[in-house]
Amino acid sequence: MKFAAIIEYTADRQKIQTVRPIHRQYLAQLKEQGKLVASGPFTDDSGALIIYEASDRQEAEQLLSNDPFCREGIFVTWQLRPWNPVLANRGLLPE
Repeated sequence: MKFAAIIEYTADRQKIQTVRPIHRQYLAQLKEQGKLVASGPFTDDSGALIIYEASDRQEAEQLLSNDPFCREGIFVTWQLRPWNPVLANRGLLPE
């Protein structure tokens, strides 16, 4: 089951830049495990969209809460919602 997290970041841009490398390592690990569908920051760096593959909401919440951005306080607020992909143009998405 897929869960979309719409996330708002802290305004502390220096903290975001400092933690971003380990955050991206975490996401790369999730991708390798088949737990990450897609992710990326909004172009103004105010937050991000992360789509998880999880068996249930509890697992999706755990994936989000284990993220270094969450643990370091960069994720200020988020909405986590079950998501049903109907159409996709995979050719427009990065690998």
